[in-house]
Amino acid sequence: MLTVDHHRLIRYSGFAGSLLLALAAFLGGAHPSSPLRTNPVLIWQGRHGPLVIGAWLVGTGLMAWAWWSLRDRVPSARWALVTAGLWLLPMLLAPPFGSRDVYAYACQGASYANGISPYEHGVSTLPCPWLDTISYIWRDSPAPYGPLFVIIAGTVVKATGSLIASVVVFRVLALAGVALTACALPALARRCGVPVERALWLTLACPLVAIHLIGGPHNDALMIAAVVGGLAVVASRPGRPGPLLAGGALLGVAVAIKPTALVVVPFGALAAMVGPYSIRTLIRDGGWVVGAAVATVVGVTFAGGLDFGWVGGLSQGGVAIAWTSPPTAVGQAAGSIAALFGAHVDALPVTRGIAVVLLAVLLVWLWFRARTRDPLYHAGLALALTVSLSPVVHPWYWTWPLAVLAATAPLREKWYLVVALVSLFLILPDGTGLPRYTRTPGALLMTLLVIVVAVRLVRSARAARQPAPAD
Repeated sequence: MLTVDHHRLIRYSGFAGSLLLALAAFLGGAHPSSPLRTNPVLIWQGRHGPLVIGAWLVGTGLMAWAWWSLRDRVPSARWALVTAGLWLLPMLLAPPFGSRDVYAYACQGASYANGISPYEHGVSTLPCPWLDTISYIWRDSPAPYGPLFVIIAGTVVKATGSLIASVVVFRVLALAGVALTACALPALARRCGVPVERALWLTLACPLVAIHLIGGPHNDALMIAAVVGGLAVVASRPGRPGPLLAGGALLGVAVAIKPTALVVVPFGALAAMVGPYSIRTLIRDGGWVVGAAVATVVGVTFAGGLDFGWVGGLSQGGVAIAWTSPPTAVGQAAGSIAALFGAHVDALPVTRGIAVVLLAVLLVWLWFRARTRDPLYHAGLALALTVSLSPVVHPWYWTWPLAVLAATAPLREKWYLVVALVSLFLILPDGTGLPRYTRTPGALLMTLLVIVVAVRLVRSARAARQPAPAD
């Protein structure tokens, strides 16, 4: 058992880490005027380079240690909420951290506010008044976000009229998403028999939330709030049309913010059932969830005067190339190995294509498996698979499965916590991704990890099929 003094040490160690990260953001964060093309060497040679990198490394380490230390021994739900809130405070006041996505939000909102569909044209078409703040690869790409978030971004820009004010509002929206997630998590955790304090701690105190969802800030916070809220409502009132419609509408809101949330809807339909699985029961109960989700997405799309071009925008994420995506890493490793023999092989389209097909197969298999098991836990696994097999994986993507698995997964499972922990150290304060500068070794190590995981899964499946020995 940890004593009160140990709990205080953990709380204020994490707070000190957050303060150091805020300092790194002020000195070398993703400022509107900071250089778009940089690397770790240039950052180190900058005016405050050693201090920025040192504050980032020590701050991230302190928050990671504090969060990991209490993964199984959280004093109470109130203690978890107060501590997580304390850790968020410094990042609320800091400049954008670890990403320039918030500037893309503003420019896409400016396009929409001026009558230009961000699904048909890149932000350079306006031209956006803040175009210089956006990374070059995203200037001519259509928006990869859902119609609701495009409408939100347009409303924010139209109401504020300035970049800085827009960033502030986007951060307030991210904070609202985290707060709504905190409200919904207890119901989901109780439904799955997970201690509420543990679910709150693993989700809200995870440094990914403070650093990226708030520090970024990222619209993932709103999507997570809608996913967790939708699943919580469905799970708390299965079989009742009113709550199921409300839960399905929330899942539709999540899809209308980030379309990847679509993978959760079929599992929400299973969670809506009362009694054993049957096609009739699924249609009777799950139909409310699916119908409400579809109606919400379609309604928001047409209400905003948009079309379904956001579906095609999903493919734009593959523009970035980094070994943090397993299928991308395998393609990179294949190319590097071929180069040793004098051959030029671009395996990325092949490995990414295989990953898309594999994801579809595994999602269907997960859904069939969830019919006789806990569909809420399998919804978290579906999100984890979606992230793992995506063509590009940013660290904050892991907050999607983390929020659901923290409230639904068996207590013994910790692999998703390890992934979140490692992801913390991959991006510098100005948004520079370290995987870009560790391409070959990172791709080879990730490929080796993919092989090890695949072998272990195959062995586990074979062992599960073996008949039990007779007495």
